[in-house]
Amino acid sequence: FLGEAVTATRMAAVAAIGCGVMLMSLRGGANLRAMPRKALFYALGTAASIAAYTLSDGLGARASENASGYTMWLFFLNGLTLSAYALIERGPRVFAKIAPQWRNGLATGVLSLGSYWIALWAFTKAAIPLVAALRETSVLFAMLIGIVFLGEKAGRWRWVAALLIVAGTVGMRM
Repeated sequence: FLGEAVTATRMAAVAAIGCGVMLMSLRGGANLRAMPRKALFYALGTAASIAAYTLSDGLGARASENASGYTMWLFFLNGLTLSAYALIERGPRVFAKIAPQWRNGLATGVLSLGSYWIALWAFTKAAIPLVAALRETSVLFAMLIGIVFLGEKAGRWRWVAALLIVAGTVGMRM
């Protein structure tokens, strides 16, 4: 659809990462029948939204020919829109209510801006499907944080999912 030059090996790597991410999301193994229909509907809706904004952002960053400028305008307009919505819905008191948390908000905003800028910059340097799939490997870090710091257990299916994701990531370099 985008005319991206992606080899069969790299598409297989994207598929491995996608399958690994989906498998990672299932509790207790690959049992889609146990998932409530409403949850599946919301998961697929979220996936469609992510795919749409990924394509939009990838093409937008490329068309702008300036990933930094595109990212800054995107964050500025998003912040302006959300602030206007908060003002309309909650009134001027909403800003006084969140003001004590300005340090946390600033830190979160800077980290979010940085990570999103990296993804948008990468879209201008590599094929969008590869960057999008690689970005989703963050679930591995979430899994490891859960195991190491939160004492969570990772069953057999999660480890299989992790191996698929790692194999896909390695496959992208081939």
